[in-house]
Amino acid sequence: MENTFTLNVVFGSVMSMLLTIVAYFIKQLHSDFKKMEKDLTEVKTMALLIKTEFKNSYALLNQKVDYLEHRVNIIEQNNLKHSTNEK
Repeated sequence: MENTFTLNVVFGSVMSMLLTIVAYFIKQLHSDFKKMEKDLTEVKTMALLIKTEFKNSYALLNQKVDYLEHRVNIIEQNNLKHSTNEK
């Protein structure tokens, strides 16, 4: 009877130790997932910020191109007027 009791105590201690180790690793895994979720949120925010910056830069570039096209058209018209006046 005493052998069985000792065996149960040893078995219970081993099981308790194993459950403690499993709980520790689950806690570590949970904290890693929280960190990963935080990092993913930061990456999404940065991606949205970069996307917005590119969109604004693209719009500004289009405005500059339109303005330059308008200036080129004016210069071409002036050159055309001068060339017709000289003839």
